[in-house]
Amino acid sequence: MLLLAIVSINLALIFYTIGVFGEKRQQTLKKWHVSIFWIGLLFDTLGTTAMGKVAGQGFGLNFHAITGMLAILLMLGHAIWTTVVLLKNDDRMKASFHKFSIIVWAIWLVPFISGAIYGITS
Repeated sequence: MLLLAIVSINLALIFYTIGVFGEKRQQTLKKWHVSIFWIGLLFDTLGTTAMGKVAGQGFGLNFHAITGMLAILLMLGHAIWTTVVLLKNDDRMKASFHKFSIIVWAIWLVPFISGAIYGITS
């Protein structure tokens, strides 16, 4: 279970990073970015669920748990919003969307890093 959690969380990082910086580099939101964001969310949710089972505890009120929940909610909102923007096909919104993506990605890194530090020190 621990291996599944580690691999899933790291795949989330890889997919989300590719999506965010691919979008920034291409300077517009494309269909493949949306797919990559949803895949990143899927792996993050899978990895977080597996880590919770490994830890054997429910949601706690600590820094990692709170930032992790915020990050998943932001990723979900981000994936939904990318889908809406793409469906509306508004070129102006697609061209400026990467600014929001980078903010969500940076916030997502907080629980990723705190989880790694917590895992190493435990």
